[in-house]
Amino acid sequence: MTYLLALDQGTSSSRSIVFDAQGRMVAMAQQELTQHYPQPGWVEHDPLEIWRTQLATAREALAKAGVGASQVRAIGITNQRETTVVWNRTTGQPIHKAIVWQDRRAEPACQALRERGLAQTIQEKTGLLVDAYFSGTKLQWILDQVPDARAMAAQGELAFGTVDSWLLWQLTGGRVHATDVSNAARTMLFNVHTNQWDPQLLQAMDIADNLLPQVLPSAAHFGQTEPALLGGSIAIGGMAGDQQSALFGQACFSAGMAKNTYGTGCFMLMHTGAQFQTSHNGLLSTSAAQTDAQPAFALEGSVFVGGAVVQWLRDGLGAIRSSAEVQALAETVPDSGGVMLVPAFTGLGAPYWNPQARGTMTGLTRGSTLAHIARAALESIAFQSAALLQAMARDAAQAGAAALTELRVDGGACVNDLLMQLQADLLGISVVRPAVTETTALGAVYLAGLSSGLYPDTAALSDLWQAERRFEPRISPAQAQAQMQQWEHAVRQACAT
Repeated sequence: MTYLLALDQGTSSSRSIVFDAQGRMVAMAQQELTQHYPQPGWVEHDPLEIWRTQLATAREALAKAGVGASQVRAIGITNQRETTVVWNRTTGQPIHKAIVWQDRRAEPACQALRERGLAQTIQEKTGLLVDAYFSGTKLQWILDQVPDARAMAAQGELAFGTVDSWLLWQLTGGRVHATDVSNAARTMLFNVHTNQWDPQLLQAMDIADNLLPQVLPSAAHFGQTEPALLGGSIAIGGMAGDQQSALFGQACFSAGMAKNTYGTGCFMLMHTGAQFQTSHNGLLSTSAAQTDAQPAFALEGSVFVGGAVVQWLRDGLGAIRSSAEVQALAETVPDSGGVMLVPAFTGLGAPYWNPQARGTMTGLTRGSTLAHIARAALESIAFQSAALLQAMARDAAQAGAAALTELRVDGGACVNDLLMQLQADLLGISVVRPAVTETTALGAVYLAGLSSGLYPDTAALSDLWQAERRFEPRISPAQAQAQMQQWEHAVRQACAT
């Protein structure tokens, strides 16, 4: 038997999953990751803990599966994007904790870029808005704040990478310093038109190019693991940032196909083919996972608070004992009774981009119950995702592209049937849940399987992808539009607070 191993390094945990050649899960292992909050708005991880937990789960997953290194065709790596690590090339030791994608400390550096008139140039070259979310200004902060870091960088003693590069360095015993296009595209330093690090952007952020990893397609030979780590040397054949990996794992290989991941937040990506498309509706343009040198792009929108609104009901309000209770509670009422919940706990992401917005609940009456609030919480996830898809549809129409016909879904909250039905109702298109919902890890091993010759092409992967359930709209377009108008009114109130 031939197996593939996914290393799925996320924000809250490190996971490893063994898949068989048909893309079916065989075994999984997971360890939580410590979150460090040195001050408000700052979020850090220990890079050595990232490595330790990732290696431990890889060993555990292989042991659970009863699979030896010689039976693993290749490893695929997928990772939390934008999280920034800088380490010493000689010792392999980080010079600072990893600055996590959620961290806001680089906002002053971003404001300086805006004031210098570089926002449009950065968007044109990278597809990104100038924001502390991305890696470039995080790297700039480490170089400025860690003593002697700039001098060491000038001597070529330091290496920068996102989490994929850090894991690759460790897995190969420091022999390979590389990343893939999908992760490089999230740094604000990478020109997605040329697939090269951009000298003008490096100069703007005062970053030497000797810090940077080599950039390869997402399906490529990234090197071999040190034999002692996993009981034998294994090829590393795939690498992609988590959201692009999920798009690939959903078999969204062609323009107009889209997926939404329902996790703590929600991330929606629509493939735009080889066509780079600048969004005019508050979305990001980004590189999709690439199987070769041929460019591939996607439009992306992020909802900051998705499944986290259910955690708030549980932990913040004490309204439910477990997240699994929310569907049953919400289904005890036919609708939210006019209650609208806008969970702008950390501002609003795409397509609104309002960091000052704060959470609001409107439409409360004496008859409002906990069930109505629970239903409004679930609806808020669907409303925010529908606003993203409508923005994508407007961008697609402006580019003369075909309208979307279905949305493929994954992530922890996609198992909630009520939420998925609400989503189909609001969108007016099919919402399709796959048989394997671990699509982030699946995308990484699909890429590894392609580069190692296990799969001949993406058509073979499309044949492996299977739907578990399709949710079809049950309300009219006019009813959906009326509900979206109520939502937009509630968003305006949240933005006015």
